[in-house]
Amino acid sequence: MTKKDIGKSLALYPSLIVVIGVMEENTPNYLLVGHLGIMGHDHYMVSLNKNHYTNSVIKSTKALSINLIDEAMLQEADYVGCVSKKVADKSKVFDYEVGELNTPIITKSPLSIECKLEDIYETPGFDNFILVPVHTYVKEEYLNDLGKIDYQKLKPILFEFPTYQYLKTGEVLKQCRFSKKN
Repeated sequence: MTKKDIGKSLALYPSLIVVIGVMEENTPNYLLVGHLGIMGHDHYMVSLNKNHYTNSVIKSTKALSINLIDEAMLQEADYVGCVSKKVADKSKVFDYEVGELNTPIITKSPLSIECKLEDIYETPGFDNFILVPVHTYVKEEYLNDLGKIDYQKLKPILFEFPTYQYLKTGEVLKQCRFSKKN
């Protein structure tokens, strides 16, 4: 083998990070999340440590918002990821609007997705929330002429777990040969 075996490793980083929002008794709460993914064209998965306060709210309300992070939001996003609701009230960190599913849609976020909870897949120490996206809200300046999201403009932030660093995105390397150049 020409590659070195470094053993068990969280090697699929960097990863997109988002702030999820939940509404509990008309009060928002936010949590920075780096364990999430796409499960096909119609489902997302958000994985949270079982110790998070937010888990019980998701289980109760059966809905959450996923809010993409850009550089302008990074300071607040980092804060809501490092401070627990058990310790501090995070409800006033972001301005928000209430979405159709009664979730907090962060005004500053360039793109927000309201999701309903479909299922929970439990693994040791984690609740993995299987979600159906219902509404996607995008600031118009991040849409191209065809009404598609322009990630060169939006530039979501990535997180690299082993070093705890945030990374920028936005540069196009090449057009996929199967694309129709949206």
